[in-house]
Order: sequence, then structure tokens, then C-alpha cells
Amino acid sequence: MQPFTLRRQKLLSALPDNSIALIASGHEQIRNRDTHYPFRPHSDFQYLTGFNEPDAVLALIKTNTMTCHLCLRPKDKEREIWDGLRLGIEAAPDALEMDSAHDINDLQSLLSEWLANKAYVFISFDESTTWIPRLLPIIQQLKRRVRQGISAPHQFSDLDKLLHEQRLIKDEAAQAGLRKAAKVTVSGHLAAMRTARSGIYEYELQASLEQTYKQLGSTHQAFSTIVAGGKNACILHYTENNQLLCNADLVLIDAGAEIDGYAGDCTNTFPISGRFSNEQGIIYDLVLAAQQAALATIKPGVNYDVPHKAAVKVIAQGLWSLGLINATSLDEIINNELYKPFYMHQTGHWLGCDVHDVGEYKINGSWRPLVEGMALTVEPGIYIAPDMQQVDVKWRGIGIRIEDSVLVTETGYECLTIGLPRTRDEIESWMQNR
Repeated sequence: MQPFTLRRQKLLSALPDNSIALIASGHEQIRNRDTHYPFRPHSDFQYLTGFNEPDAVLALIKTNTMTCHLCLRPKDKEREIWDGLRLGIEAAPDALEMDSAHDINDLQSLLSEWLANKAYVFISFDESTTWIPRLLPIIQQLKRRVRQGISAPHQFSDLDKLLHEQRLIKDEAAQAGLRKAAKVTVSGHLAAMRTARSGIYEYELQASLEQTYKQLGSTHQAFSTIVAGGKNACILHYTENNQLLCNADLVLIDAGAEIDGYAGDCTNTFPISGRFSNEQGIIYDLVLAAQQAALATIKPGVNYDVPHKAAVKVIAQGLWSLGLINATSLDEIINNELYKPFYMHQTGHWLGCDVHDVGEYKINGSWRPLVEGMALTVEPGIYIAPDMQQVDVKWRGIGIRIEDSVLVTETGYECLTIGLPRTRDEIESWMQNR
């Protein structure tokens, strides 16, 4: 049985009786004039089906039985010549382990049939502007059939609450996908490190990294690649990647491959010359110590915010000791967030089908505890902007982030993005011997 089938069964089991859940793959989007962006299905749809075509809808129905139905594009010989092969209606039930498959052009009439005598309709409220105008006329028609013994749904519910909690705890297939994506991600970072030298452009490192992703089977980047040389690293989501790299620069690369619908995410910061300057090395060591402190806290039962607090404590102490923050105590720095001009983001996020994956971070207003099967990133950083007048000029323009992806295990964590040199000595040795 496919993992997608098991996931659908698990979700159906969580739905109330007499309910229907609707999940769409999405539509192709115009890039310019008559060309399209590369299509990627909505992550919820992909997670439940493994099917990658546009213009498809999954319907999960729970009455006295639990059934799965797919509406998709029919075979079309002429369009397939131009746009590529389609799975087709006849092949879909066996290929995707569905109870039935239908022409997407018949969706409206099928919805009239499927919604009859159902009490609850589950959709993603993020897509309510698409679904509600389509469903309300059907519900109104069903209500007019009450004398025929037909009832209409009386409640819309947000499917995200159930489905995203399910996605948050990674099953075996998801864990395998994340490991594969992480392995390819690390290979791309190493390729960029091998390419790096003074006098080339940021985009040349991006090209080496993304070429490696493609060669190893990645169909997409998990997000827009960040290659930030020198002061550009102080821009958290820098994606222009068009500046010349100089020998004195550090370069921060934040990138991830997507494999089989799962995202890799890793950040690596290293010197173009192969040698850190004194100031660069001091800040690098401080960020690495913060990451190691955060990682050391990760295990089941620990609240989500504990790794962040551990990283903040190390960074705050380090910046204070270096004289970059003026304060009378470490508590003052932390309580008043005096570190935030240098470290303004959280230490991580959930990871999965989306690079910033779904799932609540707090339950009833409190940070939730980590449990086995969760995947997250650990990514402290220090960014000393080039116009930060309150610090000595020798520190300005240094931006460093170190990020790894981890899976929470029964007793601690598994680092998924292993294989990169991480300590200062390891990086300098690797760069000198590449």
C-alpha cells in the first residue's frame, strides 16, 4: 500500500461521520504572455496523492464507509503532444489507489452528488475564496430538496487543523524524503564551495549549486537560493545574487533542494579566500557555539522555544563580551532584547513538504513540546550591518548564519544535513584542500 493511501486513511479516520474533505492540486500560473511557471501541486494535495498534475481535486468522503475519489484531466492526444503525457481517468484508480476517478470537467455535478446528505464540509480556509462561491450554490440547491428527504451540509470546517497536524509528525516515507533532500542539499553546498574564488559573481556559485541539485534528481529548489557575499549577508532574504565576490569576503549560502516533494534547507558561511579574518572568525565561532547550544537541547518533551533561548543566551553573552552591546548584565540584554539589532529572527522553523512547513508552534498559547517525528531547522545568526554606527568599523558588514535540518528522534535528534565542514578549522582546511 502506498504511503499516500495510508495518509488518506489516517485523515479520514480523524474526520467526523457524514463529512467530505476537498483538496485541490492547483492550476498552472502564467509567467509571461503564454508561458507558464513550472507547475508544483499544492503540498497538501501532493502529500495525500503523490500526483503532480494541475487541475485535479481529491475528495475524501466518510459516511458508513471511507472512500477516496479523484477528479483529473482526461487524456487528450493533441494537448499531450504539446504539453506532455497525462495519467488519465482510466489509469488513475489503480495507479493512485483511489476508489474512483472522474473528469475534472464534471466536478460541479459530482459535488452536487457528494455533498448530498453530508453534514460537514472540510476545506482549507486559505482557499475559501475559491471553494465557498463554488459550494454555496450547491448547498442552496440541496436545501430546496428537503421534502425529497435530502439534507445539505450545515458546517464548513478548516481542514488545515487536522491535516497540518498530521503533516507535522513525519511518517517513515516523509522522513526518507527529508533525508534524501538533505543529502542533495549538502552536495550542492559543497559544489558551491569548490567553485568559490575571488573575482566571480554570486550567481556563479548559485549555478554550481543548482546544477548539482538537477544532476542529483531535484526537480525544484525548495526556495529561492540565497548567495550573499560580504555585506549582502546582512540582508536575510537576499536573492539578487549578482555581486562580484572579493577575496576578503565571507559568502553566506542559504539553499535547499526539493526531492519528491520534500524540502532541504541548509545555510553555510565560509571565506572566499579560504581563511577567516580575525573578526570574521570570532563571530563565526560565536554563531557556531550558539547553534551547538540550541542543538543540545533538542529532544522529545522540550518546548519548541527552548533551542531559541539557548542560542540567544550564547549570542547575547558573546556580543556583550566583545563590547558590541552596552549593558550592565546578561539578563538586561535578554529581557530587553538588546541583541535583536544583531539577531532578529527565530532559531528555526518546521520543515517538510514546505520549507516553512505547516503545524502550530503554540498550543493554547504555550509553546508546544517537541515529539518524535517532528522536523525543524536550527539556524542562529549574527548580522552586523555596514551602517551600524555604534560598533567599531572592523565588525561592520559581517553576516553569518549556520543552519542545519534535524529530525526529532526517540532520545534526541538526527542531523539530516551532515557532511559540511562546520568548525572554523574544518572550513579552512577543506577550502585549502578542495
